[in-house]
Amino acid sequence: MKTETDSPMKDKHILIAVDETESSRRAVLYVADILGGFPGFRVTLLSIIPVPEEDFFDTAEEQAAWTRKNLEAAKAMLENYGQILNQAGFPPDKIRIRACVGETKEFADAILEAQRGMESCTVVVGRLDERGRAEGHGRAGLKQGSALD
Repeated sequence: MKTETDSPMKDKHILIAVDETESSRRAVLYVADILGGFPGFRVTLLSIIPVPEEDFFDTAEEQAAWTRKNLEAAKAMLENYGQILNQAGFPPDKIRIRACVGETKEFADAILEAQRGMESCTVVVGRLDERGRAEGHGRAGLKQGSALD
């Protein structure tokens, strides 16, 4: 007879929303320092690229080239952040990267929408403290109608 302890425990999913700022780097370092090397966690690094206004581009080709260039740059940045997590003890198969082109909504809304879609239990973002210094900041999130394991 199987008991509850025989079944593997589901990893806690941490979503780290990043950009190229120092505060984002500190957020990644925060997660690496706190959770690196501990089993039971997986991380998604998310970068949302803001889309300029429609009249910013003269042609659809120009817009496609801009999008491609920015997605490639975001991927390189995310891979660098992934290296930090890997060096801290996160196995490569527990680190995912995701870059997407944002719509005209607020970044906070886009991050929380991604959190719900990925079912992550915690969101970590970089922020500035009251003195303007970068620091990591986490927010635990609950899916509607459920509790964190």
